[in-house]
Amino acid sequence: MTNPYKDLDTGTFSNQAKAKKMSVDKFADYVIKNFKDKKSKYNPTLKTYRRALFYKNLVKQKKKNKK
Repeated sequence: MTNPYKDLDTGTFSNQAKAKKMSVDKFADYVIKNFKDKKSKYNPTLKTYRRALFYKNLVKQKKKNKK
């Protein structure tokens, strides 16, 4: 079975992270933290928020599978 997410580092979410000068993991944390936070200067879209959640869940799965 091939992994359809093996090239996860290339794509829109990664490009957004690079634009903010962050790693993908730190950017995902940043997006999740600032979603719907009215005090924050950065308010990500729902699509970006969902991408961040997807990335975090995928990282958890990768760590789980390594054990």
